[in-house]
Amino acid sequence: MENKTATLSFDDTSIELPMVEGSEGERAVDISKLRGTTGLITLDPGYVNTGACKSAVTFLDGEKGILRHRGYAIDDLADNYSFVEVAWLLIYGNLPSPEETQLFKDLIKKHYEVDDSIKSIIESYPGEAHPMALLASCTVALSGLYEEPEEATDEEVLEIVARLMAKFVGIAAFTYRKSKGKAFIESDSSLDYCENFLNMMYDEDEHDDEMRKIIAKALNRLLIIHADHEQNCSTSTVRIVSSSNVNIYASVASGICALWGPLHGGANQAVMEMLQEINETDEDIESTLARAKDKSDPFRLMGFGHRVYKTYDPRAKIAKASCDEFLEKLHGREDLVETAIQLEAAALADDYFKDRNLYPNVDFYTGIIYRAMGIPTELFTVLFAIGRLPGWLAHLLELRGDPDKKIGRPRQIYTGANEIKL
Repeated sequence: MENKTATLSFDDTSIELPMVEGSEGERAVDISKLRGTTGLITLDPGYVNTGACKSAVTFLDGEKGILRHRGYAIDDLADNYSFVEVAWLLIYGNLPSPEETQLFKDLIKKHYEVDDSIKSIIESYPGEAHPMALLASCTVALSGLYEEPEEATDEEVLEIVARLMAKFVGIAAFTYRKSKGKAFIESDSSLDYCENFLNMMYDEDEHDDEMRKIIAKALNRLLIIHADHEQNCSTSTVRIVSSSNVNIYASVASGICALWGPLHGGANQAVMEMLQEINETDEDIESTLARAKDKSDPFRLMGFGHRVYKTYDPRAKIAKASCDEFLEKLHGREDLVETAIQLEAAALADDYFKDRNLYPNVDFYTGIIYRAMGIPTELFTVLFAIGRLPGWLAHLLELRGDPDKKIGRPRQIYTGANEIKL
């Protein structure tokens, strides 16, 4: 692609725009000097054709169903590594050595304790408040407790990363315990990341040791498949907020708020709410699918299809396998999980959905697993945030190290009134 250009012609003018090619062959037209040279800008609602940055973190090919982190296929990572190791990979670009893994684990364990002031914030919220509101508020509050140095060293940045990973699970566990009217459970440094999180969530008699290990294994895989997904809504939000040089905590809090929406991280919660509605109305599965096909019906089949993937989402394959494995080990299933399984089978057999590549996505299967784990629906998105945190941090730190970094400032096409003279 060296010295190749694309020609843009308008009126009686033509200009040459440089071409850029990524390491996986994706090509782009560099329009960074378009406005300064011609006065023109591009219009791209939703930024669906806009490359906002160059990044070495994650490669995604929606046509072929490929997802790789730092060159490693998502299924290889989910099968062979812990969430903590994958977090290190995303942030630092390499799989950690045993010594680096232990260092990272020890730093995370150091920060599990939830500060009294953070507990006070959680306790001050009304009982019906969404857990994502609490997580966002507490994350911003961390900036007051742990001020980020202006010129943080690598060791200080690693400390902040470990602190956030630890505080997220502590905040999530305390939020869950508060909603149940139960006392906070302190962390157990002898347990790994997922096992400790579950230990802080559940009473001792809620699951036996075997079931806790099964749940921890499933949770580890779910956190990994959520860890990063290229320039999605919340990651792009973190990058654009961070571009103003705000602290890491505030940048991450912005990602939490973006993830909250039902079209993004809140989709697995929306799936369960849809299934609840189906159950409450006693609507059969075929009627549900018919409503989804009817363009005049406002009903939307949540958990099917994806903005980027035009084939089966590779994360959904991993989540489905985990879902099948996990449900096999349960002695019984509640009605909502049964409805989900029936809906999945019917949609996969329906030509309408197959022809349109509307496969069950990662949100559909993660919702089923979380529900089967006994996790409240409103906490689903918080678990997504715990998983996505390393991706946010990886992109934030990548942006900070970019010598060509600019503050995010999109343009617009103004369509309002012309000058009105008084």
